[in-house]
Formats: sequence, structure tokens, C-alpha cells
Amino acid sequence: MTSRARRALGAVMVTAALLVVTACTGLPTTGDVQSGLALGASPEDPDFLPLASGPIEGAGPSAIVEGFMEAAITPADNWDTARKFLTPEMAASWRPNTGVSIDVSADSRSFTSSIDDETDDEAADGETADVRVQFEQVASVDGTGAFSQAVSASNSAFVVTRTDGQWRISEAPDGIVIDESRFPRVYGDYALQYYDQTWERLVPDVRWFPRRVTIATTITQSLIGGAPSPWLDPAVQSAFPPDVQMARDAVPIDADQVADVALNREALSLDATTLARMRTQLQETLAAAGVQINQVRFTVDGRALEAGVVEIVDVPSDGGGIVLKEGAFGTVVGNQITPIPGVSEEILGITQPILAIDVAGDDSHAAMQLGNGHVYIAGDGRVDELDPRSFLVRPSLDPYDYTWSVPSNAPSALLAIGDDVVSHPIADAWPEASEVSAIRVSADGARVAAVVMVGGQRWVVVSAVVRDDSGIPTRLGETERVAQLDAPVAGLVWLGSDRVGLLVDGEDRTVLTQIVGGSGTTESAPSGAVSIAGSRSAAGIRVLGAEGAVYARSGSAWSEFTDGVIVLATRAGR
Repeated sequence: MTSRARRALGAVMVTAALLVVTACTGLPTTGDVQSGLALGASPEDPDFLPLASGPIEGAGPSAIVEGFMEAAITPADNWDTARKFLTPEMAASWRPNTGVSIDVSADSRSFTSSIDDETDDEAADGETADVRVQFEQVASVDGTGAFSQAVSASNSAFVVTRTDGQWRISEAPDGIVIDESRFPRVYGDYALQYYDQTWERLVPDVRWFPRRVTIATTITQSLIGGAPSPWLDPAVQSAFPPDVQMARDAVPIDADQVADVALNREALSLDATTLARMRTQLQETLAAAGVQINQVRFTVDGRALEAGVVEIVDVPSDGGGIVLKEGAFGTVVGNQITPIPGVSEEILGITQPILAIDVAGDDSHAAMQLGNGHVYIAGDGRVDELDPRSFLVRPSLDPYDYTWSVPSNAPSALLAIGDDVVSHPIADAWPEASEVSAIRVSADGARVAAVVMVGGQRWVVVSAVVRDDSGIPTRLGETERVAQLDAPVAGLVWLGSDRVGLLVDGEDRTVLTQIVGGSGTTESAPSGAVSIAGSRSAAGIRVLGAEGAVYARSGSAWSEFTDGVIVLATRAGR
């Protein structure tokens, strides 16, 4: 890049602007909507958003393109700043919302121009320049807001035209390019909510949208006019019929914090149950996004529709960690262990070593892996063997009381075993995988996360869980790759509804918190970490050390909260 281009870009100052009230506070505790951010959602939105300036007078073709790409960090007013780098015709037709290419760094982009910015002479160089940009793409977001990893060398081509003595872009690809360090400051992860197959639970589908004051409108448009991600679609459904659409491209929120959603006349024919499901689905989606409202109101031609709400099965509270110590098993709070009726006594009566314990959400029973590697179920005064196969991974209970079990060397041999000890084969389980080292069913029972080997590469993957009318899982949907791993894992858990946590082996063990449909963050694990337990939020994660100490997060550090633990148990769906 020429020195002139660097000087021009240097003038594109990135300043800090106070974030206009968007949606980072919780909901009130009254009304139909649950209060606060959904557990497992993103941390608080940043207080500042970056701003880019417009084009510098006299800037050459490369500097104009570089400034245009830099302006992607400012989505306000439909990327008005970026449009200032375009000719009027191009500004009117450019579509930034078609997708995002996320690259390693703005500094690593390479600009090649047919006209050198340093030697640009208006009389000699003509009126048009071609500019090519090369960058290293690491991920992408499509037009629906869906995130995917996409490591590749990429390039974009621009045509820059001299207009009234200034260079402006006359041809540019749709979409934007933004570097990975600033992407999460400009874009937020928002979990659209869809119903499971029973209409009783909500399942999140993470999308990425620009952080701006119109986020309630963006989310509502995506939910009403869109569809679930293809990989999730077999396990979920939307209450909004296809012919019901928004009649206005805005969702105003009045002084009473009521979000007014205008629908077309097709909504007039809907029955009360459908309307209640629609309202609940949208309210819960906006609640998960942190939009501050009391309720959603549907209107048609300015008249309110009567719409109630439906009950949703809630995930039980954490209630503390669950541990096995010498002579005690149950929920630990401080130094006290509270036994789990009907489960603790049976577990304490087992003479074999216990490798893993997964307790049902209602505390009625627990799935276990014993020292012989087999999987058992304990509860109601009984201990029954469920799976005697060799090389089994740790079992996972789902909310329908099925224990999921699979040999590590035979991923396609996945079984869901009822508490009646009847096994149900699950079809289409990770067809490309040669090995599976961990599985975990989500609290909604509509998704299963796993760590598998595909073509010699280790991946965290998720799949939709398809069930029959009685709730028996029958098959998995397509495998969606979430993150590639460089080392084996010692544990996999759910952290809230849209994140997984992994205890990753390596020279030093680390904890990876990974958004399902987004990026991940890594931190050092406590020394000697051997297993991990999840919670309703990433802040409640627990890790067991080799010497029997259990650690939990205390701010940004790990703090020991109990010791003498033999097994750190998990709870179904976490």
C-alpha cells in the first residue's frame, strides 16, 4: 500500500460513540415476558461502538476502497458512512445486508490498483481505476444472519470512477468485510426462538445482526419472514404461518414498552392457539435479545388482535453442583451435601468405581458409567444395566428420560435407551464420522452436540433430534460443524441454551466456550482439570481437578468451592 493511501486511511479515524439505547437491559418482572437476558446469551453489549469517517478529499482509488471497507464498522443508518464512498448510482443499489466476510485483520488486506495513489494525475491517468483487494477470510455470515467458519484466501474487485474531481466507487460487491476483532463489537448474536415438535419447548437458533437501535425490527422481520437454519429445521417449527407477514417494516415500542407488530390481513383468520403461540414465540425471542418491552401486541389495519400466551416448559434451576464424595452424593452448597431422594442411596450402594453420573432434570434418576465401561441407570430403588457394549462414551440423559449411549469407535451405533431398558437405534448418526468421543443432548431435547473425527479432523458438531409422536428419538438431522479442535476433549457440556463448553486436552488444559452458530473463547483451565459440568449460564461452569477439588468461576479467575470430590456429576441438558 502506498504512503498516500496509508495517510488517507489514517484520516479515517475510528472514534468511540456512546451506544444508543438498543436492547442490553433486561425486561421488567411484570407482564407476560420473562425478565432479563436469556440465560446463556451473550455478555452485556459493549458501551461503545466504533465509528468510521467518510472519504478524505483528494484520496486515490486504493484509499477510497480501503476507507469504504473500513466503514463496515459503522452500520448506522443502513451503512450511510460507507455509501459516501460510492457514486450516487452505486450507493442506491449496494446491498450491505447480503452477507459478511470476516477476515483476520484489516491490516492484512492487500490493495492493488491500476492507478497508483502516489502518482495519480487527473490529466494523465484517466477517469476509471480497477482495485483488487485480497484478504484472509476466517468466517462468514449469510443474508439470514447465520454464521459459519470459512477459512480461505478471498478477494474482491472494485471499479473506482472520478466524479467531480473525486474518486468514488462505481462497482462494488454486495455485503461487507470486517475483521474478526471488531466483528463482535459491531454485530451481536441474537437467538431466534422456535418451538420443538411438541409445541412445549423453545429452541434457540443463533443469528448475527448489526447492533443498532432498530434491532427489535430486525429480529421480528427475521422471525416472521424467515425460517430455521437448515440443520435445525427437522426438529423445530414456527407458529407463524407462511402467509402471515409484517404489514409495516418497523416495530415501534411505545411509552408503556409495548412492541406494536402490524400484520397483514391473513392474520385475521388465525385461531386463538396459533395467535398465542405466535405472541409467545416473538416475546421470548425479543426477551432473549434483551429488548426492553412488557409485551408484544399484534395489529391488523391498526386494530389490535386478541392474543394470549402459552406455557413453555422451563429448564429447572441449577440448585448447586452435584458431587460424589466418600459416603455422600447429592447437591452441594457450601460444605453441605443434600441427598437426592431415590438416587443418592442407590449410587452410594454401588461397589464398582463410578466414572460419570448424569442426573435427570427432575432428580428422579441418574445415568451412570461404571468402572467396567458399561452404562447403567439408578433410581426408585433399582440399578439397571442399559448398555453393556465396549468403548462407550459418557452417557447423556435427555428431557424425555432416554439415556443416549454410543461406542467411541462406532458413531453410527447410537442408541437411546428408555428407563424401561428398551433400546432404540437412532438413524443417520454422524455418517461421515470415524470416531465420537463425547455426546451431550440439550435441555430442550431437540439438539445433540458431539465431538467427532471426520477425515482425520476433530470437530464439535450439532445435529437436530427428530422424534416420533411418543417422544422417542428416531434419527439425527444433518451434521452441522461448529468448531474445529486441535486436541482431544475431556468433557462436553451445555452452557445455557445456545453455547457448549469443552474441557480441551493439550499441553495445558483449556476451557472452550463455543456459541452454537458463532465464535468461541478459550481460557486456561484450573491446574490438573479432569472433568467439567455445565449450568444454565457460562458463568456457572464447574471443573474438577485431579486432587478432588471443584472450581467455579469467580470473576475472571477460578476459585475452589469444595474438595474431596470423587465424581463431578452433570445434570441432563447441561
